Amino acid sequence: MKLILTVLANAVALWVAAVLLDGISFGGEGGGLAVTVILVAALFGVLNAIVKPVLKLLSLPLVILTLGLFLLVVNAIMLSLTSWLAGALGLEFTVESFFWDAVLGALIISVIGVLTDMLLPDGDRR
Repeated sequence: MKLILTVLANAVALWVAAVLLDGISFGGEGGGLAVTVILVAALFGVLNAIVKPVLKLLSLPLVILTLGLFLLVVNAIMLSLTSWLAGALGLEFTVESFFWDAVLGALIISVIGVLTDMLLPDGDRR
């Protein structure tokens, strides 16, 4: 159940970033758009689970040097990687430019992720 809620939270965060930024967009209409958003959110979650820890480890000196601000760049890289891989898989999701769209999109997704994380039930708490 937590996995489904996490994918839905990612879907909401990606959709809000696409609504707020012109450079991030989903293709499709109606039900096709909803399916695309959910599939891209699932892809985003898989990449965050597999690739992001490696990127964080490799960029650890920069993260320490910038007091954690470089993690925003890591998140932007993950968003750009999701866009590239979604295109390769035939999903209509694009991030136009790295600096403005990916970095601002990563900031929006991070803020929404923190908010939804506070709202989602934690399996460890009783």
